[in-house]
Amino acid sequence: HYLRDDIPCGAAACPLCPPRPDGPPGLEARPSGAASSLCPWPHYLLPDTNLLLHQIDILEDPVIKNVIVLQTVLQEVRNRSAPVYKRIRDVIGNPEKHFYSFTNEHHRKMQNEEIQVIFLTNDRNNKEKALEEGITAYTCEEYIKSLVANPDLVDRLACISDEGKEIESGKIIFPEHLPLSKLQQGIKSGIYLQGTYRASRDNYLEATVWVHGDAEENKEIIIQGLKHLNRAVHEDIVAVELLAKDEWVAPSSVVLQDDGQNEDDIETEEEKENILKTSVNKNMLRPTGKVVGIIKRNWRPFCGMLSKSQIKEARRHLFTPADRRIPRIRIETRQADTLEGQRIIVAIDGWPRNSRYPNGHFVKNLGSAGDKETETEVLLLEHDVPHQPFSQAVLSFLPKMPWSITEKDMKYREDLRHLYVCSVDPPGCTDIDDALHCREVENGNLEVGVHIADVSHFIRPGNALDEESAKRGTTVYLCEKRIDMVPELLSSNLCSLRSNVDRLAFSCIWEMNHKAEILKTRFTKSIINSKASLTYAEAQMRIDSATMNDDITSSLRGLNKLAKILKKKRIDNGALTLSSPEVRFHMDSETHDPIDLQTKELKETNSMVEEFMLLANVSVAQKIYDEFPEFALLRKHPAPPPSNYDILVKAAKSKASFYHDINLEVKTDSAKALAESLDKAESPVFPYLNTLLRILTTRCMMQAVYFCSGMDNDFHHYGLASPIYTHFTSPIRRYADIIVHRLLAVAIGADSTYPELTDKHKLADLCKNLNYRHKMAQYAQRASVAFHTQLFFKTKGVVNEDAYILFVRKNAVVVLIPKYGLEGTVFFEEKDKPAPRLDYNNEVPSLTVEDTTLRVFDKVKVNIMLDASNIQHQKIRMVLVEPKV
Repeated sequence: HYLRDDIPCGAAACPLCPPRPDGPPGLEARPSGAASSLCPWPHYLLPDTNLLLHQIDILEDPVIKNVIVLQTVLQEVRNRSAPVYKRIRDVIGNPEKHFYSFTNEHHRKMQNEEIQVIFLTNDRNNKEKALEEGITAYTCEEYIKSLVANPDLVDRLACISDEGKEIESGKIIFPEHLPLSKLQQGIKSGIYLQGTYRASRDNYLEATVWVHGDAEENKEIIIQGLKHLNRAVHEDIVAVELLAKDEWVAPSSVVLQDDGQNEDDIETEEEKENILKTSVNKNMLRPTGKVVGIIKRNWRPFCGMLSKSQIKEARRHLFTPADRRIPRIRIETRQADTLEGQRIIVAIDGWPRNSRYPNGHFVKNLGSAGDKETETEVLLLEHDVPHQPFSQAVLSFLPKMPWSITEKDMKYREDLRHLYVCSVDPPGCTDIDDALHCREVENGNLEVGVHIADVSHFIRPGNALDEESAKRGTTVYLCEKRIDMVPELLSSNLCSLRSNVDRLAFSCIWEMNHKAEILKTRFTKSIINSKASLTYAEAQMRIDSATMNDDITSSLRGLNKLAKILKKKRIDNGALTLSSPEVRFHMDSETHDPIDLQTKELKETNSMVEEFMLLANVSVAQKIYDEFPEFALLRKHPAPPPSNYDILVKAAKSKASFYHDINLEVKTDSAKALAESLDKAESPVFPYLNTLLRILTTRCMMQAVYFCSGMDNDFHHYGLASPIYTHFTSPIRRYADIIVHRLLAVAIGADSTYPELTDKHKLADLCKNLNYRHKMAQYAQRASVAFHTQLFFKTKGVVNEDAYILFVRKNAVVVLIPKYGLEGTVFFEEKDKPAPRLDYNNEVPSLTVEDTTLRVFDKVKVNIMLDASNIQHQKIRMVLVEPKV
């Protein structure tokens, strides 16, 4: 080590050290923090490793300031918990908190009499050692309870020690967890299996464990009953011991929600467990096991609501998470009255063996349940969508304004500002990633260009902006809010291809003949100046107008002509056109409440833009794969296993016996056969049938995923009937496209490569995160639509609408209401009424209720209303009105 002796210690009061000219301000000269009854004079706090790991919620509170974080402690935290390390780095970077990271391995000692340093620890031995050496030391609890002016901080204390926190009367409920060393030996020798624990949404006494590795025959192990679940929580990584074959069980079809308030009522739990075991068909039995230990906890902060204790003045309450797969959590709080009816966040601290539920602590109040801002926040947290504002570190990599294109930027670019380029998007779109042009060239052929925002010019590999975009993975579009993947300066300004400004682009340019056959393809970084930002409707109006013949309009007409030919080719090739009932809300401009719902109508121009985007994606996929066969980032869509189509084929068959005049045989042996049979399935008497079939077909599909070409050999995209595909056309809102841009730039010599880009393992990890983020974004978007739909029906009262049956279940039917694009379940058993006679036939699929038979695709009438009886899970209720049952 070569040591310097001119690096300041960070304390503003230090007489020896010069103040730091740069970087965050260190510790304050007169520490302003909460007044402590234990230590009324100015002081700095110095926490140990354990405290940082477990009490990060306390340290993040604005009340706690002037904390010295030792470098050795920080290293240790980094090794033990990446999420906590990131949170502590963020706190150190926040100038208002006055946290200072001190290099304690090498320092010169300096005494400052005026300001005391308090050592905070939860370790008894550490505290005793400190006191022996004359250092002031407290436990976290002692210090926090001494902040008399901030009593609510006590709620945020994590309960660490399991001793003393166990319920006094508690009998031991759960078997002990084996220590990690034993588990690892057991997994090596094959006595135990390691896997990810997935709790069931519908039955709290059941879970499955997905085994890691390639034990094909036991991919999925069922766990049933409290003792066997043994305190595992959804998404934990656990070790499981298989039970003997005679103890195997079947997945239960019973819906059991945990509604128990009573802790000691383990007897009724056992009765419920017996319900699970009755009447099981022998060939339904599956490998069954029990959890013997936890390899890695995957606890996150959970959103939900307080279930207040019935006992007056009680401090111990149960918290019910919004996610039904998470058990209830016991917390201590003095603010139960104020927290009732609020959405709150709670963290789990531990789960003793004699406690029916885990212990946790209160982290944060999000606001009133049912309130729009609060529910949006819950929705983002529960779907793990990163949505905090971009940090200073990220924003520091944005270009300085005012920005303009320099000579240096032009070096590898073609100047295409003379072309009549325009963009076509939905109304109100500010993140425009693509623009198009089409013109005739001298030899009579057509030149067509797709110009995509050059986001990778602004986001360089490996910096904080790049890492943040990679982590977010995608922009998330909620009903009235957009969570951007990249900061707004890029997404809505510098990268957005707005009209009449110069913009950097990545262009894919084809020469085609009038039959839309590609004769040449080239890629180039470019500079463009879009001549018009049109909506789909405006573009359509120009194409159809008899009087308009300007350059932009003739470019659009050329594009539209070619797009129709391209689309026909794709469909002849076997591509599927599927349907989803997408809805848009019309918001009241004052209150922002949804006042009207309409299903989206698609214009020819929607399809025009789509055709050229697909073509660009296919062309780029081929290019980067030819250049980098081992590490191209591609997108594939696996063909569904034939059994996925059972429901579709049966539904079509049962309808065909009803209408004799139409051809309703759905063939599923290839995408092409499927596409053709869907095209033929038209009925003059039942015009909506075709849409229903397409919606149902969508439900049979697999998810499309990103993958690395060197790690896979099946590239086919089933839905598009393309042998190779990738994402290139939306780099403002998808991180995958940024990587594809970088690969393409290297392939054409417009940019340099870097090690991560050609590391297929890194790329595979990236794809895993992107697939996860895309899936979560999709779920969040659906949840947002569901919430706005509830708001919409809240004001409507009971609404009577036409609906069609999509699925038939054992005790219910799932219906679709076209007017609202809304799906819901109609149950036939009501709480306090005698149960009707139900007869379910899996072959037809049909459900007979008393004497009325309901089949898939039947048209029915339902009443829709909002059921707000459970404030945490408000839901839309549907009741069948016609046919009357």
